[in-house]
Amino acid sequence: MSDRHVFEYALLRVVPRVERGECVNAGVLVYCRARSYVGARTHLDEARLLALDPRVDLSGVRAALRAVEGVCAGGDAAGQAAEDDPGRRFRWLIAPRSTIVQPGPVHTGLTADPAAETQRLLDLLVR
Repeated sequence: MSDRHVFEYALLRVVPRVERGECVNAGVLVYCRARSYVGARTHLDEARLLALDPRVDLSGVRAALRAVEGVCAGGDAAGQAAEDDPGRRFRWLIAPRSTIVQPGPVHTGLTADPAAETQRLLDLLVR
């Protein structure tokens, strides 16, 4: 029997001007049902974002990314989502929205360590 489990992930994208369709990858969300894991890691390349829109609200973007990490972490940082199970929090975070921080499409894979996978995907797809 394999010690690897199915996981789902989505990139977090910062879209400073929706009408232009440009974005910067700024994080990754990972959910593994078998391990009851939901996690997010973020990294904001401010120089790249400012190249797309010099007037972008950097503090607002940082706050939105911190909020996503808080919902994944659960507890007081998750606000109303604190009582939700990890799958429900993940589904809420990947729901389409028209804000400056948007989730990308969901992909799947296999992993033995969802937390390590979260960091690996951040390094591979965001940094």
